[in-house]
Amino acid sequence: MNDVRPPVKRWTPRAHVSQPDRVPTPSLATSPARPLTVRDLTACADLSEDRGWPREEHKWGLLLAAGRGYGIDDPDGGLAAACVVTSYGPVDRPELAAIGMVLVAERHARQGIGRHLMQQVLADTGPVPLTLHATSNGRPLYEELGFKTVGRAEMVRGRFTPTGPLPDVATRAATGEDLAAVLRIDAEVFGTDRTHVLARLPAFADQFRVAEADGELIGYAAAWPNMDTQVVGPLIARDTETAKALVASLARHTDRPLRTDIDVRHEELLRWLKAAPDVDTAGFNAVMTYGTADLPGDWSRRFAPLTVAAG
Repeated sequence: MNDVRPPVKRWTPRAHVSQPDRVPTPSLATSPARPLTVRDLTACADLSEDRGWPREEHKWGLLLAAGRGYGIDDPDGGLAAACVVTSYGPVDRPELAAIGMVLVAERHARQGIGRHLMQQVLADTGPVPLTLHATSNGRPLYEELGFKTVGRAEMVRGRFTPTGPLPDVATRAATGEDLAAVLRIDAEVFGTDRTHVLARLPAFADQFRVAEADGELIGYAAAWPNMDTQVVGPLIARDTETAKALVASLARHTDRPLRTDIDVRHEELLRWLKAAPDVDTAGFNAVMTYGTADLPGDWSRRFAPLTVAAG
């Protein structure tokens, strides 16, 4: 009987089949920021809300139209971080830029994204002097990046009812004919031209008023809507009495609480504001600069910014 055995299967090594390399998800702390426009307004407001801030869509709309927005997209949707830079002076050679609305989504906090975003802004703005208003939480980062504190602003808020006699300064609603004089005095006080922002003020603000003496414009102020308040700013005035008259005139023409950020060096105005029964301090911000030892212009006539986000 023949012994028939099954054929032996010989093992041969398989050829190596290469697998495609996995593309790692880039870290948001190294992702380049993209320009933001008014089309991103809802995403910016969502980011504000994510951090517990008011949505402030009205303010975001102005800043995105008048300034340059920076945003880092979240791969899961929305924005992981954002800020806005508003430049002043000639378009081709800005003399000052204000940084504001620096926000990082809560889910991406403490991962270096805010620092990375600010470094991109510093690289883009180059030698242009910068300014910003910093909260106590943000100030350490800005100091590490080279910003210096040059002042403080005190936020006051409430339904303003002035006590005692009012200043004997004439005020009235601004008209289109006042814009040239407003721009002239503002450039003197602010230290550089910001026509592209102030030209939007009549449409942006609920109130826009001027103070006069002997037919000459000696100050102006606006009050614009922000959630349940009207924010007083800018507030530019020849002296403290003129500033008081402008604030009082704004208060007379609204039934909403007022809010404003006053340079703390204007002690008399702050005392007068806080003497009103319903007005209290709501907080402080550090005024910081980068690339310049101080802000340009005349601080003695600059009482409050348009918004702390735009200087």
